[in-house]
Amino acid sequence: MIKNLINVKRLFLTACCSFALSLGWAAINEKPFVVPELKQWSGADGMFAPSGKYIVKGGKQAEKVAQVFAADYHSLVGNSLTPKTGKPSTGDIVLVLKADKLLGTEGYRLDISDVTTITASTVEGLVWGTRTVLQLSEQNHSAALPKGVAVDVPEYGLRGFMMDCGRKFIPMSYLRSLVKMMSYYKMNTLQIHLNDNGFRQFFNGDWDKTQAAFRLECDTYPGLTAKDGHYTKAEFIELQKLAEQYGVNIIPEIDVPAHSLAFTHYKPEIGSKEYGMDHLDLFNPETYKFVDGLFKEYLEGKNPVFRGKVVHIGTDEYSNAKKEVVEKFRFFTDHYIKYVESFGKQAAVWGALTHAKGDTKVKSQNVMMHCWYNGYADPKEMKRQGYKLVSVPDGLVYIVPAAGYYYDYLNCRELYNTWTPAQIGDEKFDERDPSILGGMFAVWNDHAGNGITVKDIHDRLFPALQTLSTKCWTGAATSLPYDKFDSLRLNLSEAPAVNEAARWPKGKMLVIDNLCPGQTTGEKEVGYGYHVEFTIDGADEAKGTPLFTSDNATFYLADPQDGCLAFEREGYLNKFKYKIAKGKKVSIAITGDNKKTCLYVDGKLREELGPLAIYAMQQKDLTSFQSTDPTAWQPVMYNPSAKMYYQRTLVFPLQKAGEFKSKVTGLKVSFS
Repeated sequence: MIKNLINVKRLFLTACCSFALSLGWAAINEKPFVVPELKQWSGADGMFAPSGKYIVKGGKQAEKVAQVFAADYHSLVGNSLTPKTGKPSTGDIVLVLKADKLLGTEGYRLDISDVTTITASTVEGLVWGTRTVLQLSEQNHSAALPKGVAVDVPEYGLRGFMMDCGRKFIPMSYLRSLVKMMSYYKMNTLQIHLNDNGFRQFFNGDWDKTQAAFRLECDTYPGLTAKDGHYTKAEFIELQKLAEQYGVNIIPEIDVPAHSLAFTHYKPEIGSKEYGMDHLDLFNPETYKFVDGLFKEYLEGKNPVFRGKVVHIGTDEYSNAKKEVVEKFRFFTDHYIKYVESFGKQAAVWGALTHAKGDTKVKSQNVMMHCWYNGYADPKEMKRQGYKLVSVPDGLVYIVPAAGYYYDYLNCRELYNTWTPAQIGDEKFDERDPSILGGMFAVWNDHAGNGITVKDIHDRLFPALQTLSTKCWTGAATSLPYDKFDSLRLNLSEAPAVNEAARWPKGKMLVIDNLCPGQTTGEKEVGYGYHVEFTIDGADEAKGTPLFTSDNATFYLADPQDGCLAFEREGYLNKFKYKIAKGKKVSIAITGDNKKTCLYVDGKLREELGPLAIYAMQQKDLTSFQSTDPTAWQPVMYNPSAKMYYQRTLVFPLQKAGEFKSKVTGLKVSFS
């Protein structure tokens, strides 16, 4: 009897399971990982298998988005997407551009079933939907997508980053990659800081010798454009056009009336003799003529050089030593807000009007203010005055590479866990306060000449970009613990066809038994975490003989000065105290990370080139403690008041072997 009851129960349970399966009761897809995190997700069962076809509904604008999407899809997963017309079939991707108030200006709906449909009200929203599909695609070996429905609308409308190109030239090639990276992570604002200057104490206290640059081609003032790197008008326009395709707004910044040494180098009479030549003289009429002419060149005409809606005029960190100076600064700020607006643009400024508190009125309506330090601009007071605020608090989101102050690398854990754009310094606003447009982070290249390369900047920038994109899009509603987010984000590319970090897949190695002079390897470079080893039978190498070159660096078997092992990148030459001896066979290994480059000879560490503290020694810093005995022997000693940390990192070049005479065998390159 008991046995029969057990059999009946088994039959009943089997029937229930079969019935459940017949109704489709199966595993429901959890919210998939993308950056930034999806705001809403309703999972379904199964996976979408792409057919390689797409359909566009929404006119020419939607077609342009689809074309960029298809190209990026091919770059990322290796499969082609081709257009089709008519009704969608199983496996097709459909892009739909149509009005939907619930999606706002940047939201999108992603419906993944037998057909994947991206729906948005605007081009921007449609672009963001394609970025999500791309991120999902690259995380599956067959580019399959988890079925379900996402509705994704950002918490904040401005999600951005600012790059200081004034103190360090950032090549246009990197800016174009940066646009694609920002778009891939739904960051929609790139501010380009076009002029600035180094710190006088590192240039013998001499304004004339202090680094300063304006990075844009200029016809109004021939000779103003920096000679050590600049952007032509044509390529700057093309950058903005590229950004428009990818949903990114470019905000060009000409920083006046402080940080303006590039302009006073060109025209010394407009510099302030009282507050320093990096300050424009606000009481000199020639200053206004000069600055008017500068902005006009890029703003006038039907097709201006500055294509976007917003232009930044700077206005930070001017002296407030005297009331008449403060009032003149306020007048200057108001004048250039209105001047930019006269060309149909919206003006943006750095917050400075608490520091420069006065009586002269400064326009606030429709003016964007970057709140970076509450002592310079009290954000609550700026809100009361009517400014639209951008949260970019210096103590949280400023990167100053290798400077020893602010952040070298942002504290991404803390930002992910606690920060949103509603936090400006120590002031906390309500989430989605209408006075806060959104948030940004920034790279300031304060220490001009400190050996930092674009690769080093990128190493600092990219994890911050992934983190801040999440916090600006998702706000406080992140669901993943930081450690899981930090682990999973590494599975994503920088962007389709972008690999500025030169990351290699796990387990990949380059092995060449006999390296021939002039040989190409099929690899451009290998990023931080690499190990390069080879055996060399030394020959008499001419000075300047490379082992390898790439577009970004050269590794020398014999450097141009002393014939040592060395490397050069972005104009900086770093030498090991070691020469390859003629007729001697040795084993060489080079390792490199984001802090140092190391040389091993026959398995032993020979030299480590890490950060090097260097000091600005000036006569005024001469110290003496033996004033009572002028005949006594006194060493020449300085008080090192100005210190810089010179960096000696290398992303190792592999593109092409040099024309060397030595025999190089057993080359192995690995990446961890």
